[in-house]
Amino acid sequence: MRLSGSIFEMTHDVTMTRIEKGSFRARLATTAQDLQAAQQLRQLSFSGAGADPFDAACQHVLIEHSDTGHLVCSFRFMILKDARDIETSYSAQFYDLSKLRNFNGSLLEIGRFCRASDITDPDILRIAWAMITRLVTQNDIQMLFGCTSFEGTNPDVFEDAFALLKERHLAPKRWAPQIKAPRTVAYADKLRGVKPDLKTAQKTMPPLLRSYLTMGGWVSDHGVIDPDMNTIHVFTGVEISAIPAARKRLLMADAD
Repeated sequence: MRLSGSIFEMTHDVTMTRIEKGSFRARLATTAQDLQAAQQLRQLSFSGAGADPFDAACQHVLIEHSDTGHLVCSFRFMILKDARDIETSYSAQFYDLSKLRNFNGSLLEIGRFCRASDITDPDILRIAWAMITRLVTQNDIQMLFGCTSFEGTNPDVFEDAFALLKERHLAPKRWAPQIKAPRTVAYADKLRGVKPDLKTAQKTMPPLLRSYLTMGGWVSDHGVIDPDMNTIHVFTGVEISAIPAARKRLLMADAD
């Protein structure tokens, strides 16, 4: 998309309207002020994650308190109608995604997902997934993908979480991202044979990644260390066809 005055001109026909759940509402960003608010929230969530060139190529979702209008969560998204365009995505800066060029179907990249640190109401994540579900259904999306971040750059802190990812959730070989970034954590090789402590793994797993995994999501066999944002992230993909039927029904009910 591009800016025209203070109003965004959308490059995709996104028709979803706002959604309200509990004390919160979700809507598309439509003004320069909306975008600035999203950038400010993510700057608080991730050091070094203010404005970047991908903001102009993406659309943004804001989740606000219904009564006060206080912004509590935001994320941006990019729709790729053709998988051969995957090199234009944010994630492609850090991962060799050449195998995914052969994917048959539209893709939706979710990025810069962040929440206000002082609000942990589960309805926030629920309404975020309702908006994503509408995007999926309205645009015939066949795969979700993005970079899911662990806070901090010391991989030892997340050993059990990485061991669980290695044991149960690695990408299928036909789609597996290859190493591209200069600083990586090759946890699948490093932790070969290591059994995770499941309680510790779940505790240290980012909530968004847990959500992806419950939907049949998979991850790269390595993480990327991003010192600017003070994170380690893993490429994450969810094939819509692989989402369990019961989970799909819940997502669709929330999106109605």
